[in-house]
Amino acid sequence: MQRIKLAPDYEISRVIRGGWQMASGHGAVRSDDPVADLIAFADAGITTFDCADIYTGVEDLIGRFRLRYRDLRGQEALDHIKVHTKFVPDLEILPRISKSQVESLIDQSLRRLKMERLDLVQFHWWDYAADRWLETSVWLEELRRAGKIHKVSATNFDTGRMLQMIEAGVPLTSMQVQYSLLDNRPAKRKVAAAIEHGVSLLCYGTVAGGFLGDRWLGVAEPDDALENRSLVKYKLIIDDIGGWDLFQALLRTLRGIADRHGVDIATVASAAMLSRPAVAGVIVGARTRDHLDANLAISDVALTEQDNAGITAVLAGAKELEHDVYTLERDRHGRHGSIMKYNLNKGAA
Repeated sequence: MQRIKLAPDYEISRVIRGGWQMASGHGAVRSDDPVADLIAFADAGITTFDCADIYTGVEDLIGRFRLRYRDLRGQEALDHIKVHTKFVPDLEILPRISKSQVESLIDQSLRRLKMERLDLVQFHWWDYAADRWLETSVWLEELRRAGKIHKVSATNFDTGRMLQMIEAGVPLTSMQVQYSLLDNRPAKRKVAAAIEHGVSLLCYGTVAGGFLGDRWLGVAEPDDALENRSLVKYKLIIDDIGGWDLFQALLRTLRGIADRHGVDIATVASAAMLSRPAVAGVIVGARTRDHLDANLAISDVALTEQDNAGITAVLAGAKELEHDVYTLERDRHGRHGSIMKYNLNKGAA
């Protein structure tokens, strides 16, 4: 498994195990022993784990995994494990949020994850109209200096606000962004700004909730309820860039590339993003260890000029998504924003 340094004192695996699919309410498939699954990923070299304070039960699960991993493998092995969580205050408290509330949520994550210092905290803010977001980012930096956080990062802020945080003295280590073959919004402005300021991009949605996988190749467009909100939101992206026919053309191209490399479509879709400028890692979700081998293959697949040309050719017919990162999703009354849940974190209400 390839590894990369986000900072001189901070190294991660380039494939990151996502935690959203393990959250309660995400789907019916469940592992019989999720802690053992996490141990299998860590032993195989995927030593970085992504979660959030609003992923129900996931921080607690990773906390149990950390203790078990230390007991089995020792403290030195545990030191290689990195946990990236998210700080996601509820929409309803944003206008009145205080530093004490911020610290309360950070302390909650520390307790759940059974850590004395959080490895990396990714700041999320639902509504720019609630204008304390910049002050809140400074409070997170103050908590970093106080020793409760190692690295302060952010997720889904647009490029301008990312730069405002940096200018305010918040040394962002990374930005987690939705970035895939279907969603190229980060390439508009954020990639160049990230490179200029030494910010690494960590990409989620690289397989579009599973749509960029063999399961959907040759399948008729779904006209009934999808399994979860993740699939619903990525189906909206498919609709916006050109619809099901274009999507199927992309899957056929990816299947040809996958055949040449001896892997599956999802592996190619993630590997393609891992080679993009500024991208340090890709976050892949898994409810069980069934896809561990495929996840491990991501960092080993080197796409050829022929592969990239094929992808470019099919996406030449795609429509460009509007705006910067996450702007569509911030419109709470629009197609993308109306499916979100904004008040899942009651720890500091």
